[in-house]
Amino acid sequence: MEFRPCIDIHNGSVKQIVGGSLCDCKDEAAENYVSEQDAAYYANLYKEYKIKNGHIILLNSVSSPYYEATKDQALAALRAYPGGLQAGGGMTPENAGEFLDAGASHVIVTSYVFKNGQIQYDKLDELVRRVGRQNLVLDLSARKREDRYLIVTDRWQKYTETELNEQTLDKLSSYCDEFLVHAVDVEGKANGIEEELARLLGGWGKIPVTYAGGVHNFEDLRLLKRIGRNLVHVTIGSALDLFGGNMKFEDVLKVCGESSNAIS
Repeated sequence: MEFRPCIDIHNGSVKQIVGGSLCDCKDEAAENYVSEQDAAYYANLYKEYKIKNGHIILLNSVSSPYYEATKDQALAALRAYPGGLQAGGGMTPENAGEFLDAGASHVIVTSYVFKNGQIQYDKLDELVRRVGRQNLVLDLSARKREDRYLIVTDRWQKYTETELNEQTLDKLSSYCDEFLVHAVDVEGKANGIEEELARLLGGWGKIPVTYAGGVHNFEDLRLLKRIGRNLVHVTIGSALDLFGGNMKFEDVLKVCGESSNAIS
């Protein structure tokens, strides 16, 4: 298991929010933490610790009056740590190059490849052609509805008709280098991980997958490590001491680096 850090940016500030609370209509969200530091500060910190493949998420829509301020923060962080971070939020074939040129190792995409709840494989093909499979992360963040995990788009506000399961992971893995999966129902709530989803990801394990959502103590972290078979990487937001939580950053790195025998 690797620790994959996050830098979530909303209304021009680094924040931790409750995942299901985001609303584009007024650029509102329930906030767990608003940092006094800018995004480049966190990028430099992760660079100092040589932690790669963390993600920067722009939480404002392109049409938001706050988008440019959020984008400026993201680009500054990418330039501070070239090749060390991924960037997501409103990515398309037209704008992905700007973020890659600024230093993103990958761009993270969800909403662009869905229309009317369905995967648009012609758009996926266009993304791969323009961006390159090796530079593409598909965000398959999901919410549970009627005992199924459905992929959600548009900053987790819209359900698709696509179920997150092994068949979907198999099919989409040929288009990307990694998956990012937020368990949206527990994201930002510090109430524990979505175990069923974590087991699904760990049981699949064919390309790198980063899980986010609900980790709020070291018991959660070790549980994810175990049921994810040490194959699922992790990001931690509001529970991390960097964002006002109680989990010490250095201790998280230590636990993530433990061997499988240490957690069995």
